[in-house]
Amino acid sequence: MKITHYLYNAFLLEADGTKVAIDPGQNLWIFKLESLIPESEWPSVTHLVITHGDPDHHWQSDRVAKASGAHVICGRGLTRVVDGSRLVVDPRGRALTSWVPFDNLQTLEVGDSIKLDDVSIEAVKAEHGPIAIPILGFTFKAQPGPNERVGIGAMGFRITIGDTSVLNLGDTVLLPEWADLSADVLMLPIGGLGKNTWTMDVDEALEAVKLIAPRYVIPCHYNVPLFWKRKFAVADDRRFKREAELLGTECTILHYGESLTI
Repeated sequence: MKITHYLYNAFLLEADGTKVAIDPGQNLWIFKLESLIPESEWPSVTHLVITHGDPDHHWQSDRVAKASGAHVICGRGLTRVVDGSRLVVDPRGRALTSWVPFDNLQTLEVGDSIKLDDVSIEAVKAEHGPIAIPILGFTFKAQPGPNERVGIGAMGFRITIGDTSVLNLGDTVLLPEWADLSADVLMLPIGGLGKNTWTMDVDEALEAVKLIAPRYVIPCHYNVPLFWKRKFAVADDRRFKREAELLGTECTILHYGESLTI
């Protein structure tokens, strides 16, 4: 399996003619407002996994789905039923006012699993933390909830292709329920801002590594661009790598467009 990272939580998994795109969102740096996963990759995607509805994860989802005709998998909380049809929150819509159809849509609740062609996908619990973003001297705060766009539909997914399982936790705080999980490859955020804000920080992510005990771990969603800031959600990935490997897990740091083959 080849795993390629495109910042934030955007990944491509490729194996045996299968290409799984995870969270094809938007680069939010004002000097590079473009798709995280390059458009040249879109037509060959076979499966599209969306962990939640924030712009850095969901902005290009409908476009990737249209270009590829891929299976689309997300948590049921990212959707609602309107006039008898299940719709997904609009990737570029404002707040929760717009909902759009996706072809080949499969929605899962925690514990549900589905096999689509040669890919098995299981939904696991994730919980997006509140956000706090400094803007022009002010701090914009939002608490995920039923009437808030932030973190809508948050879900993690274990994706199995052949004999290799990949667990992507999306944006989430640390949860004790993960002690029952296992995976060959773990992708998890390390750029939390403390006090369960946004996601896990380095220390909390290391606790998740202890709980899940993967063979490989890839840190993500840290040191990312946001608006005019070149680096937001700053984290020490070298310390994370060093301490994760002391736990017996091989850690690979992937920058934009870099790949790992296992």
